[in-house]
Amino acid sequence: MGLVKQMDDHLGRLLAYLETSGRARDTLILFTADHGDYLGDHWQGEKEGMYEQSVRVPFIMVDPSDNAKRGAVSKALVEGVDVVPTILDSLGIAIPTHIIEGRSLRPLLAGATQWSREAAFSELDFALYPTARKLGLGPREARMVMIRTERWKLVHFGKAFKPQLFDLVNDPNEYDDLGLDPGKGAVRDELYHHFFDWLRDRRNRIAMTDEAIIQKPSPSAAGGVTIGAW
Repeated sequence: MGLVKQMDDHLGRLLAYLETSGRARDTLILFTADHGDYLGDHWQGEKEGMYEQSVRVPFIMVDPSDNAKRGAVSKALVEGVDVVPTILDSLGIAIPTHIIEGRSLRPLLAGATQWSREAAFSELDFALYPTARKLGLGPREARMVMIRTERWKLVHFGKAFKPQLFDLVNDPNEYDDLGLDPGKGAVRDELYHHFFDWLRDRRNRIAMTDEAIIQKPSPSAAGGVTIGAW
């Protein structure tokens, strides 16, 4: 509780300075965290794992622009990777989409209700944890990935454990694990499709922008020897 008060006091000092200096009118504020905390939930402490208490974090934004919708609450699925593109977009800087995997949240700040992200993802590499040693997992095997939609959450562990599946509508506290439920095969398949799409969309080419690729002439147009063309 003392740490919470300390954070509140320092934020108060910062916000007061923005007001007195006149910078509150041109400062985008993003308040968030890197993880939650169990505090005894699911009989756990600290942060590891993919239960809601860990993966759902505070995300509060204050946009000083005139088109911002004040006091709005959004249930859209957003991720930490959305922070950088949101800042770049707010500064009027083109988002380097060949590197950035997130998206700007400015439409949500303006009150947009349409949001195309169907699933959010979270990862944890636990190769350094004692659990990996006890399970005999190699450095590249001790990894978990969460796929979360509006209703469902699937946690994939690979060789470490069986998958977990939770119905967040009917089981918001995540007590009923449906990971091996034979009646939920179609749900698991759909979530694994989201997982595949996410992996396929990873940014692998980072040395050249998308625009440069589009503008670059094909080898034949650039001259030289064309093999196999008559």
